[in-house]
Parts: sequence; C-alpha cells; structure tokens
Amino acid sequence: MLLTSRRLRAALLAAASATLVAATLPPAAPLGIGDSLFPHLGNPGYDVLAYDIAFTYRGSNTKPLDAVTKIEARAARRLERINLDFSHGTVRTVQVNGRPAEFTTAGEDLVVEPAADVEPGSRMHITVTHTSDPNGPADAGGWVRTGDGLAMANQADAAHRVFPCNDHPSDKAYFTFRITAPSELTAVANGVRTVKVWTGPTTTWAYRTKHPMATELAQVSIGRSAVLKRQGPGGLVVRDVVPAADREELEPWLKKTPEHLEWMEKKVGRYPFETYGVLVADAATGFELETQTLSLFERSLFTGGEFPEWYVDAVMVHELAHQWFGNSVSPGTWSDLWLNEGHATWYEATYAEEKSQKPLETRMREAYKRSDQWRADAGPPAAPKPPTPGEKISLFRPVVYDGSALALYALRQTIGTDAFAQLERTWVREHRDGTATTADFTALASRIAGRDLTAFFAQWLYADRTPPMPGHPDWRSTAPTAREES
Repeated sequence: MLLTSRRLRAALLAAASATLVAATLPPAAPLGIGDSLFPHLGNPGYDVLAYDIAFTYRGSNTKPLDAVTKIEARAARRLERINLDFSHGTVRTVQVNGRPAEFTTAGEDLVVEPAADVEPGSRMHITVTHTSDPNGPADAGGWVRTGDGLAMANQADAAHRVFPCNDHPSDKAYFTFRITAPSELTAVANGVRTVKVWTGPTTTWAYRTKHPMATELAQVSIGRSAVLKRQGPGGLVVRDVVPAADREELEPWLKKTPEHLEWMEKKVGRYPFETYGVLVADAATGFELETQTLSLFERSLFTGGEFPEWYVDAVMVHELAHQWFGNSVSPGTWSDLWLNEGHATWYEATYAEEKSQKPLETRMREAYKRSDQWRADAGPPAAPKPPTPGEKISLFRPVVYDGSALALYALRQTIGTDAFAQLERTWVREHRDGTATTADFTALASRIAGRDLTAFFAQWLYADRTPPMPGHPDWRSTAPTAREES
C-alpha cells in the first residue's frame, strides 16, 4: 500500500527520525572490569583467545615502531562497541571481521564501532594498524629503551602502552610476535621461535607461546644480543638473552639457572612452560621482572658489584618462582598480588636459607617487627591500598613482599610443614595456565589442612594489625606511625 496523505507521511517521518535518535549510541567512554585498584583496566563483554602482534623496528629506539595487532576474541554479550586498552600510539585503521570499523579514543581506551554488531558467543577478529611509541616517562612502563635497543616491562598496567589489548591478568591468551628489525640486531620474545627470515638489510623473527599469558607478562627484546642455550632439568631448553659484549662476564651467573630450576621443581613440581631464561638488559629500571619464559634483569645487578653473590642468586630464584606463582597461576584481580609476590619472596628466602645459611626465621622475625607499619602504610596483604596517583608501580610495597611471605610463614606454622608443601604443589597443579584468587587459595588451604581456616586468613590477610605469630609468642611488631604512602 502506498500512503499518499501528506500529514500521515510527515508523522511517519518524524517517528522514524525519533527512532534513529533513540538508537544512536551514547558518547564513547573508557570502560573497565571493576578491578578495585585499576578501575579502568580490562574491558567487559569479550574474552581474548589469541594475539598476533607484528612490530617493525627501524634501528632507532626513540622513534615509533610500525605495528599491526590482530586479536581473536569471543563475545560474551552483544557488542555494539568494543573497548580495547591502548594509550601510546597512533591508530591508523581498524577492522572487525574483515570490515572497516569506526574508532575513537576515550581516556586510555580505543573504542571501536564495528560495521555490524557482534553477536553473543561469536568469535570476532580485530585488526588494528598502529604505531607503538617507545617515548614517554621511564617509570610509566611499556617499552624500555636499552643501551642497544628495546625491551618490555608491562607490569602492572602498561601493556596497552605498547599494543591494543584487554590489559588485565584475568584475561589470558596465546601470543604470537613477529618482529622485523635490521639484520645486525637480534629479536627475541616470549615462547619459542617459529620463524627467522633474512631478507638482506632486515630479518623477521616470529615467536609463539605454547601456554596462555597475561598481557603484563609480554616480552620483546631487540638489540645487539647473544642468545645462549643450555639444558635444564628434563631436557628443558634454557635460553638466555644478553648483550653480546657481556656474554663472558655474565656466564658465571647464567650457568646457575639449571640448578635453580631443579631446586624449584623439587619444591613445587615440574616447570610449567616450554622454555626459560634470563634477559639481561642494559637499562636502569630499578626492578627485575618475571616476564613469561624470559625474566628481565638489569645488567647492573650482575656487573655492578653492589650486591653479594648470595643475594643476586636469591633474586634470580625470586623471578623464576614467579613462573609458577603469577605467570602459570595468574591473579584474578590486582588485590591478589600478594599471591604472586608473597610466594616469590618465600622461595627467594627459602633458597637463601638452604644455600647460603641465611635463616628464614631471622628474616621473618624482622618482617614481623615492621608488619604493622607496612599495613598502616599500604593496607594488609590481600586488601592493598591503591597505588599513589601517577606512580602505579608504587603498588609494589613491602607488604606484598615480606609482609605477604610472613603470612605464608604463619600458615606453615599453623598447618605444619607437610601440609604446607602439599598445598603449594596442589595450588600450582590445579590452577595451571589459569587465574585464581585469594578465596581460591584460602579454600584449598582449608581443604588440605582438614579444618576451616577462615578466621586465620581473615586476620593474616585482611586485618589492620598483625596477629600473633603461631609458635613465636615473643615476636612483637612496632606500633605504626601516622605516615601514609598513598
């Protein structure tokens, strides 16, 4: 039927216009998954399955790299927009499922509007052509400029300064990296190498992880590097990446790793990944970092002569322990950070006790003295205060290291050495390649101990004051002052 009434046609046109206005999407806004410490980190509505990231490095670590990030994800709900975390590069084009998509930025989010809505349960393929800028504040994270190139330090929330992603450890995915660089340089990334193609002036390298990984653990190193290989326990390939000029000076340290691996495997079980090694960077970061399969260390830790050998040895074990605690088993939220750092500190201190006669009890007693002050400054282990504004790395305070190892010490005192050892092995076995929370850990501890430990964990992980130490009624914690760190 053809309507001819002018008044009726005008009414229908007005109604249609009103419908179009009503369907217009609200202004783009940054989203988050509700992490209490990083409220805008991560994005709701989808689960990333895999990243395929290509970087082109032209020989200068002060110029942006050309990059293409491909993301395969599954939609958890109908998506009219897709928010990605990305804040430090220029976006040139975006495609969703092979079709050009509109995009804008909001805060530290790249907000993508696909040509067609993504249906719940369906897979989506996102391709972002962009740059990746290594410039910016050195303490902001992301790319780290080294003496001969670049490396990555993405913890806690800086992977999105390097590539578009869902930048929260609860959304782990498989990674493929493709790096094209001048042929006189060497490019290395997480996982195992799958491709090396020489084209004369440039070489393209590809690496792939065999296990899912959190974005904060991604690693790409480009520089004048030597790649040194040796065998670890069970035939594991140990791959170290060091400045080529320092390979002989660093060898006494590098050859320690197979023994470190054997020691950790006796404590908690088989190493969880396809390879391991040490990445030594000519950079002043102020920290070492457990990037998955390839832990990042400052060159000066090994060559500066500032620290005794036993301490450096223990720090190497700390980062190795993270491959189980934090990497294979990743935190469900950033408030679960104590599970990562408390355990890594525990094995660092235990190694120092067994190998260098540095008593664990002495270290824990000293930690107990300071524990009340640490809690006052930064919150209890499992309920940390947010990082200082503008200093996100300040989340890594003493309470999440020795203060959290102290809670593990109290737990061992309470349930006994055998039950504690069983708990550690069971934890990394049951949650391998996944994420887990403090609630998961406390439930498992109760199950293995054969009794309800709710009251114990409420005091040790959430109370403002440190509870009495089981077995050490004489230990005292210094009353906190009024100072605050955040």
